Amino acid sequence: MRDVTTLSATPASSSPLMGALETHIQKATDALLAWQQADGHWVFELEADATIPSEYVLLVHHLGETPDLELERKIGVYLRRIQGDHGGWPLFKDGDFDISASVKAYFALKMIGDSPDAPHMRRAREAILAHGGGARVNVFTRIQLALYGVIPWRAVPVMPPEIIFLPHWSPFTIWKISYWARTTIVPLLVLQTLKPKARNPRGITVDELFVEPPATVGPPAKAPHQRWSWFLLFRGIDMALRALDPLMPRGPRKRAIEAALAFVRERLNGEDGLGAIYPPMANSVMMFDVLGFPPEYPERAVARRSIEKLLVVGDEEAYCQPCVSPVWDTALTCHALLEAGGETAVAKTNKGLDWLKPLQVLDLAGDWAVTKPDVRPGGWAFQYANAHYPDLDDTAVVVMAMDRARQAAGGDQRFDIAIDRAREWVLGLQSRDGGWAAFDADNSYTYLNNIPFSDHGALLDPPTEDVAARCVSMLAQLGDTLQTSAPMARGVDYLRKTQLAEGSWYGRWGLNYVYGTWSVLCALNAAGLGRDDPAMRKAADWLIRIQNVDGGWGEDGTSYKLDYRGFEPAPSTASQTAWALLGLMAAGEVDHPAVERGVAYLARTQAPDGLWDEERYTATGFPRVFYLRYHGYRKFFPLWAIARYRNLKRANDPRVAFGM
Repeated sequence: MRDVTTLSATPASSSPLMGALETHIQKATDALLAWQQADGHWVFELEADATIPSEYVLLVHHLGETPDLELERKIGVYLRRIQGDHGGWPLFKDGDFDISASVKAYFALKMIGDSPDAPHMRRAREAILAHGGGARVNVFTRIQLALYGVIPWRAVPVMPPEIIFLPHWSPFTIWKISYWARTTIVPLLVLQTLKPKARNPRGITVDELFVEPPATVGPPAKAPHQRWSWFLLFRGIDMALRALDPLMPRGPRKRAIEAALAFVRERLNGEDGLGAIYPPMANSVMMFDVLGFPPEYPERAVARRSIEKLLVVGDEEAYCQPCVSPVWDTALTCHALLEAGGETAVAKTNKGLDWLKPLQVLDLAGDWAVTKPDVRPGGWAFQYANAHYPDLDDTAVVVMAMDRARQAAGGDQRFDIAIDRAREWVLGLQSRDGGWAAFDADNSYTYLNNIPFSDHGALLDPPTEDVAARCVSMLAQLGDTLQTSAPMARGVDYLRKTQLAEGSWYGRWGLNYVYGTWSVLCALNAAGLGRDDPAMRKAADWLIRIQNVDGGWGEDGTSYKLDYRGFEPAPSTASQTAWALLGLMAAGEVDHPAVERGVAYLARTQAPDGLWDEERYTATGFPRVFYLRYHGYRKFFPLWAIARYRNLKRANDPRVAFGM
């Protein structure tokens, strides 16, 4: 494997673009270094849609807390700003109307004090009613409305707490769903059983958002992704459970609630919160509340503080993040800086990697061990702390950054043990089909997405192309080959099988086919496939074909629609342009005119501060349900792409040095 410093040591091309590129790289490098925290890590804002800040407002009033009026005012400013031209709230910038986000945002603004007669509230209400009213919201929004007494609990699918006792061989068990669903549902089992009503000291209701009387709202309808046969079966089970629920013996029910409480306590995760994501964190606080634990009770208090740490409060606006992303941000920033090179950048990168090293989870077998009990822990989580839930994507990216730093330093051994343990864990979490998921192995019980609770279609954590690509890249960068490593060969076979007819790959955690295709091309390149391999050639041709006329690439959340029939253009973004460029260079196309046009686009759109502007969302929480705007993506991905372009052009070598 070649050293990254070697790539930047040969003479530069004399083209005008290459001549100016060093200035662009240095400006971006300096700007990115300025964001480093004192202890060495990087963390950038992680923004979702109106849902999380709205739920934060409603949580405060559910608990009957004295609200911070200035904070509420700032959240109100934020919610009004992101309201769509259609009158409601979208799931991403310039997206279509979303009824669930819109109902929550309207409710929160009314709770804050906005008059229903205000123009923005009237527009929102008219849009909501035009789309069928509050009865059309998803299950999670129904639960929020039921907690406030707006709609009856019969409008929410039954989830008896006794399901926590179901064994792993059962058709449904909490161990057959994803980590995010598991940590969200377990405290919800208590809430749905005890059915608390929000204190709501201001007495706010949203009956005006319903076409029919809210008290008459029935169970949710079949979601578009659900099959009628499965849905009707599970609807029948739901009806039976609803009839049996009042007859459940008190003893087992009490033990089930105690088991749910014990589950939460074991995973409470200090001030980083249950699952380190907002929904289970908020549910845990409400669970402690309904069970009678006072605000000062230590576990409830720490759970409540974890939510406050998600707030982003500016001079005029505020919002609540769904979670924080320091490990992901730090690892990716390190890759970009190592690509940029230079003594200062490499030194700062090593400080960031030193910060990451002790965050590796080595002493706790998390929920993933239910499926893989014989595998030793060794992964990294996405957040500052989330020991029960490390993920494969972060782990692979951290390992590749550490390996790059190790090679750049001529074989520095201080990361060797961490890399070896992580590699062992990644290999142990490979799924049967050869792919890798984010948090679990073989979490592919697709029939469960037909249960009434799963109208969002995101109950599971199956293997995906982007995470599998990252794991293949890591193995290849560490020296595995298709001839010597059966796991890597199985991983490459998985990637070959999942390529779409158009040439792209699906991107589960980033938007979308551009993200997936970049990820897989890097993996196939690292695995030793040549630029003439049919999969590589087809993917590169697809990326070239979808380039925008301005030289950039863009894609938005509509690409996740169930009837996807091919790529649909969207405005160019800096991060998606960077992914496309990195993918094309991995496919051996560094000299293609499309690559030069893409690099020119990034050079032309670099902001005066050395970074790039990017208001559009380019990442995914749950397809069709929840999207993300990583504020760091515009900072490190473009730098990474233009620095790699410089390095490959200087080396006069079409190959890429590393797995990413």
